[in-house]
Amino acid sequence: MSRLEQLQALNGALLAEMPEYRAQGEQFPREEGEQRRLLRSLMNLRPPMPLDPEFLAEQDALLSAETAEKGVVDGETLVPTQADPRLVLWQGDITRLRADAIVNAANSALLGCFHPCHGCIDNAIHSAAGLQLRDECFRLMEAQGHPEPNGRAKLTGGYNLPARHVLHTVGPIVRGRVTQRDREELASCYRACLELVEERGLHSVAFCCISTGEFHFPNREAARIAVDTVKECLCQKTSIRRVIFNVFKDLDAEIYRGLLGPDRGAETGP
Repeated sequence: MSRLEQLQALNGALLAEMPEYRAQGEQFPREEGEQRRLLRSLMNLRPPMPLDPEFLAEQDALLSAETAEKGVVDGETLVPTQADPRLVLWQGDITRLRADAIVNAANSALLGCFHPCHGCIDNAIHSAAGLQLRDECFRLMEAQGHPEPNGRAKLTGGYNLPARHVLHTVGPIVRGRVTQRDREELASCYRACLELVEERGLHSVAFCCISTGEFHFPNREAARIAVDTVKECLCQKTSIRRVIFNVFKDLDAEIYRGLLGPDRGAETGP
């Protein structure tokens, strides 16, 4: 089966489950890029419901192949900073990282992003992991019985991601000026994730820039809170061996570099 045929089969299965989108789906050109965009859109829109094993096998084959094509980045091989051998700064796509866990900046429903092909990290992680991730999150939230509060963390499998697990945490939404409560909730996100990593016996975790995108937390202040909180947690006895600050934008890379200093082996000047 060609990649195009694989995509069309997957789209056909999803449209059979969600016939309300069939007319829109039929407008997508029968070429690989457009069919892939349709698949991501349908996966984003699909509500939690029983998963067909045959569909999952085809989905997993596709996502695994795409992960291999993008290239997996082993977090253990990344160069640490001079300030602390456990701290790493890496700029790139977090869905390529192999680590014990990556952190997802989630919303309070904890089900992923339902906006087709949206640019948020929640959408990117769920889209790369596969529909199993939304299903596990749904079961966690159904058992909990209420929306996820800010500043906590939940752990799920990573499924088709290189990372073994995903940590889901809900950061504060900043409306206007940053409040002390906003700062405390953001720090709590980092603390709760590290506590859960420690509790589960994991050794490496990659943090995204929590709350700085759609939730409007100012980048510089968010980065300072992130670094200070992580350093404070690592000062205690811990089994955590590697914390990766994953950034995507050049602005965040510059900010974090200023806070973390140069990498080990980098020239520091005369």
